[in-house]
Amino acid sequence: MFRRSKTKLIIPNHVAIIMDGNNRWTKKKKLKGFAGHEKGIDSIQTAVDTAIFYNIKFLTLFSFSSENWARPKKEVKFLMNLLRRYLSKKIKKLMESNISIKMIGDKKKLPKDIVNKIEKYQKLTSKNNKLHLNFALNYGSRNEILIALRKIISKYVKKKILINEETISSNLYTKNIPDPDLLIRTSGEKRISNFLLWQLAYTELVFLDVLWPDFKKKHFADALNQYSKRVRRYGSR
Repeated sequence: MFRRSKTKLIIPNHVAIIMDGNNRWTKKKKLKGFAGHEKGIDSIQTAVDTAIFYNIKFLTLFSFSSENWARPKKEVKFLMNLLRRYLSKKIKKLMESNISIKMIGDKKKLPKDIVNKIEKYQKLTSKNNKLHLNFALNYGSRNEILIALRKIISKYVKKKILINEETISSNLYTKNIPDPDLLIRTSGEKRISNFLLWQLAYTELVFLDVLWPDFKKKHFADALNQYSKRVRRYGSR
């Protein structure tokens, strides 16, 4: 059962999460292999369920960064297979829960079968509107901005059209997705790790001292409580 906080919550429209601490959880529990990644799937479901409970409309999860390819090949292979299993097992529940899914990131380096599966499910869930669930896969924000600038140069410079913030925003992976109101990072690390650099300009940041596999509804609620106490001035007084 969920218990609503006594504090009057201000509910963000869009929450982004850096899901950090899987490998440290495995070591802490003295387990072998990639048990933390496996257990982290449960935390994804927890985040989704909690977002729906609080009527949050957009949830973006940093699932696999462009830098993660530098990890051991065995780990990368495990993560790709875990993603395949997640998509296959969860699509029915996502449909039943009226959730749409979208991938943001560079598709070129991802396995073709995963890209095909994601594109299929994006179309299948495109009309769902209870929660818009975004998976950042092979995502790096600097690369995203670079790709956007290349698009802009090819589209606009020759036509001498004014380039402004809207021009850049409309050429990012997150086109048509509102900027996050709240960013949560687990594991106690206090950095954003090349995640949504453009989009986080005025986002409230909350860093939690919990490893991702141990992430529970109470941790999400704690982040919402912290967010509700912030005053968002957007540069004004």
